[in-house]
Amino acid sequence: MKVTFIDTEESWKKMLPLSYTRPVAEIRVGILKVHEKWAKELNISQTFFRTETFLGDLFQNPDEKTLTLLGNLLPTDGLVNTLKGLEENQVLTTNGELIAGYFSPDEDFSPLGRESIEVSTNQVNYPWDIFRVNGEEIKSDYKLITRGRESNPLLDSHTITYGDDIFLEEGAKVKAATLNAENGPIYIGKNAEIQEGALIRGPFSIGESSTINMGAKIKGDTTIGPHCKVGGEVSNSVIFGYSNKGHEGFLGNSVLGEWCNLGADTNNSNLKNNYANVKMWDFATSRFKDTGLQFCGLIMGDHSKCGINTMFNTGTTVGVFANIFGDGFPRNIIPSFAWGGASGFTTYHTRKAFETAELVMSRRNKHLTEVDKSMLSHIFEITAENRVWEKK
Repeated sequence: MKVTFIDTEESWKKMLPLSYTRPVAEIRVGILKVHEKWAKELNISQTFFRTETFLGDLFQNPDEKTLTLLGNLLPTDGLVNTLKGLEENQVLTTNGELIAGYFSPDEDFSPLGRESIEVSTNQVNYPWDIFRVNGEEIKSDYKLITRGRESNPLLDSHTITYGDDIFLEEGAKVKAATLNAENGPIYIGKNAEIQEGALIRGPFSIGESSTINMGAKIKGDTTIGPHCKVGGEVSNSVIFGYSNKGHEGFLGNSVLGEWCNLGADTNNSNLKNNYANVKMWDFATSRFKDTGLQFCGLIMGDHSKCGINTMFNTGTTVGVFANIFGDGFPRNIIPSFAWGGASGFTTYHTRKAFETAELVMSRRNKHLTEVDKSMLSHIFEITAENRVWEKK
């Protein structure tokens, strides 16, 4: 089966700033990215993306009619079974919103002229939904990944374990750590390392070649993607990949994109002093939105970084390629390509931003390509309206 994941203008905007640099289906929720979940559920042979035009050179577009799914759609048993029986003249909707059907690349994603079948779904509509559902998605992905397989048995004699759902891929290393899987599974990816004294509670996932540093405290519902280094205290957070939080400091109810770095003793607040619901910036409406959540921390786009002792207030959103430093709490909506902190911002121009990115990526044997630069330059242009200091 060939499947296309589509972003509508609204669904893509709602997932900003994480979707600036990827289709929504490329977002990691649980252990796997959204499209990887579907690949396992539907035995997909080839994956395509219909998303923003400027992302087209990075992600393959369809060249024929395929089953087309909304990119923020998460698999459930009922939905998977319904899709397997879907006919070409039928579409699926949720609360009247089109979510799936068979479409050609040049067709509008529209239910007109087709039989509509209403279904219930599980979707990630906003960035804060990622950590909200992450624990349950780890549990689902764990079953998908480990079904019919045996764990690598390499746990040293000084590691303490609780519960049975602990799975180590080939090359994974755990030394003198505590792994508690009583509340949910623990998945340790290929060549990942859990160092001495780390305390980990499930549901938890760590990706290929990532490291949990000595003495780290990782609470449940947390995902660390591939090629990350993480220390300090982390709770109910998702780090996509190639990002570092290597030192002490708290990260809670948060999502970090790729190529991010949090300086030593960086902390984010995830609970307001008055215990009220947290509001976060909604890029689709250009205003703050009530998340409905009491615990809600930091959303940070790709390639953003902060200096030591940075303090992020409850419900802070950081765009891509922001560089944050200095005393005090910076504002809780920080535009892309911003340079500064609580005392004010200037523009982080692409030439300097790309120089840093090339240095950072080369450490992981990755390179910033010309296609990457073109995409990021476009983001620089379309986010200029948010850098209000440029208008003064």
